[in-house]
Amino acid sequence: MSTDHPAAERRSLSGPTMGTRYSAVFYGSGDVDERRLAAALQSTLDRVDRQMSTWKPESDLNRLNDAATRVWVPVPAELMSVLQASLRIGRQSQGAFDIGVGDLVGAWGFGARPAHGDGLPGGPAVPKPAITAEALELDPHLRRARKHATLALDLSGIAKGHGVDEMARVMRQFSIPAWLVGIDGEMRASGAKPDGTSWAVAHERPVRGVREAMGVIELEDRAIATSGNYRHYRDIGARTISHTMDPRSGMPLENRLASVTVLAETGLEADAWATALLVMGEIAGPRLARLMDMDAIFVLADGTVETTL
Repeated sequence: MSTDHPAAERRSLSGPTMGTRYSAVFYGSGDVDERRLAAALQSTLDRVDRQMSTWKPESDLNRLNDAATRVWVPVPAELMSVLQASLRIGRQSQGAFDIGVGDLVGAWGFGARPAHGDGLPGGPAVPKPAITAEALELDPHLRRARKHATLALDLSGIAKGHGVDEMARVMRQFSIPAWLVGIDGEMRASGAKPDGTSWAVAHERPVRGVREAMGVIELEDRAIATSGNYRHYRDIGARTISHTMDPRSGMPLENRLASVTVLAETGLEADAWATALLVMGEIAGPRLARLMDMDAIFVLADGTVETTL
């Protein structure tokens, strides 16, 4: 790969999105209009948020969530694509990845709209959600969707990855040869730095209350995402509740994994599969990753590391 970037200088941009911040680091000559680039990135991410946020009552996702059953709802092409990918990954992961967990997320106090009031301490009684693949019907040709059962969709396990892919599209539109973009822990890189080295991304040690790297991953023309139980959680009495729900049990996730990191061609795939493999657990997760020839790093709660790289 050519690393010839004439007069390339390191630039960086950042801004608010999806309840966190995005970042873009790139190398380019002086002809890159940073103001236009920043505006394009922000506009793109605002569009993703307007379509896929569970926190914005007027989002396209929430219009679908609020619609009556068996009523067709118009869906933007971008959201339709993410819904299709979500159902596919749900099938491939044998139900470990499921976007129909919105009521569970809310009931346990992690969502925008808590079910049954307030995410009751001690364990709310929430009916197990319908199987999303059976309850959600998509019509890609007419760009519409409908529910056949009560269903609260939550795209928090895939929307940021998609957002990173949309950032990548903007960077390519501006003909920038080398960049690293990210939203929170979801990152995607293109090209190499002017000195020929790859982008370096920290692999965070999954310890609550501690921010330190347990290693560095070199990234070039790939995406990376990490899911874990060490950042977003609640303590209820002596019990620590993960923000990740297990759609198979209808309960917060409980297994021996502390984090899963996935490298993939796109941010969407890395993001969703990091969640899916975390839910699958320390035995089934690595097994499926190897079967699908997926690059992943599994860190157990006791610090043990297993990789399929």
